[in-house]
Amino acid sequence: MIFLGMALRQAPAQDADALHVGFAELDVTPKLDKKPVYMAGFGKNRVAKAIHDPLIARAMVLKHKEVKLAFVSVDVVGLFLPLVEKARAKLPGFTHVLVSSTHNHEGPDTLGLWGPNMFQSGVDPDYRQRIEDAIVAAVQTADKSARPMTAKIGTARAPELLHDSREPIVKHDELVAIEFLDNDTKTAGVVVQWNCHPETLESKNVEISADFVGATVGFLKEKYNCPVVYLTGTVGGLMTSLRVKVEDDNGNALEDGTFAKTERYGQLVGKLAVKALENAKDIKLMPLIARTRKIFLPLDNRLYVLGWELGVLDRQAFRWNDSIDKAEPVKSKRDAKGKLCLRTEIGYFKLGDLEIAAIPGEIYPELVLSKVVDPAEKEADFPDAPIEPGIYAQLKGPHRMIIGLASDEIGYILPKRQWDEKPPFCYGRKTAPYGEINSLGPDTAPLLCEAFRELVRR
Repeated sequence: MIFLGMALRQAPAQDADALHVGFAELDVTPKLDKKPVYMAGFGKNRVAKAIHDPLIARAMVLKHKEVKLAFVSVDVVGLFLPLVEKARAKLPGFTHVLVSSTHNHEGPDTLGLWGPNMFQSGVDPDYRQRIEDAIVAAVQTADKSARPMTAKIGTARAPELLHDSREPIVKHDELVAIEFLDNDTKTAGVVVQWNCHPETLESKNVEISADFVGATVGFLKEKYNCPVVYLTGTVGGLMTSLRVKVEDDNGNALEDGTFAKTERYGQLVGKLAVKALENAKDIKLMPLIARTRKIFLPLDNRLYVLGWELGVLDRQAFRWNDSIDKAEPVKSKRDAKGKLCLRTEIGYFKLGDLEIAAIPGEIYPELVLSKVVDPAEKEADFPDAPIEPGIYAQLKGPHRMIIGLASDEIGYILPKRQWDEKPPFCYGRKTAPYGEINSLGPDTAPLLCEAFRELVRR
């Protein structure tokens, strides 16, 4: 007690009103020696043969007075809300814990969609538990290491680092970087948020990797000698590194599906973050305000329903009754009558002068940047659908950021008037575009975007 009292008396008076920040990371690379590891993001039955680079769970804790927030990012394809809620239950005292994934296409299947066949999940329950435990441990360690810090924020654009694989061409090409400083001088942590699918290694790769995210984090850790947290943002649409022109130091083009391109692309994103921080401005990140809302979204995707019926998609289903706020749980597969829905979560965070939108899936840039096509293409399935309220249009502060796949992965979130499942197809396409295949349905965006607008206004 004597030593504690001395420590308290020696602490600076201003620390009580300071922003305390802590970082931690844990390795979550799967073991390959005991059972098959099915890789996520492309086709089924892609079994990992080797480890190229580690997968990491990275955590940042922010504390100001009585409010304590945690932001976690894991190098996997996605995590369902029930797993996140289990982790939260083991972290009492936090105002909110947000867990996102980088949407890595070169790690284990954590959702169930990429098993040996369509009738079997690719999820290893033991690995899923390991992810949950790592989230909890990383947050606890970051919490214990938190200390007073100040911050700077900067942005930089690089449309040349993104390929939009679906018309209309709308890119979210803004990178956001935050630098945390000890005593206003030494860099103690960096957060970088970028909008791109980590899928540079393509579908033929059978080596576990964090894709370009690992290279980006490694580049920045070497540059600043501090922890780095990478957050995925707007990746629907489809924002990808594939078909992006990347060259080596000698000007030779690097091919998709190679580690050479993947590592080079990651370094280019890292350099973009450095550029953002070179022009960074001081930012006040307190007080800390967190608002979240649980909502129900109808499940119109027949393949998802089939996956749930087969047990491939392992999460609670509910009975849709035309309300995003109320739904009764389906007690058994036999009880699944009528339209189903899923329970998910949206979030809004105001950290002083920074506003953050937390979206539980892969949202299209059109919905974030208020660039939904107008007028709609006449071949679209719902050309007269109202335009959804833009996500960034709700954020009125001087700085803004988006976290995608935030505490859940519900698939693609696309404008209803761009839904294009039935022929004839828009833009002269011969077949239906990819996004609709991995979306809950055409009403996801209208319901989610309106719910987010209401959440911010509240």
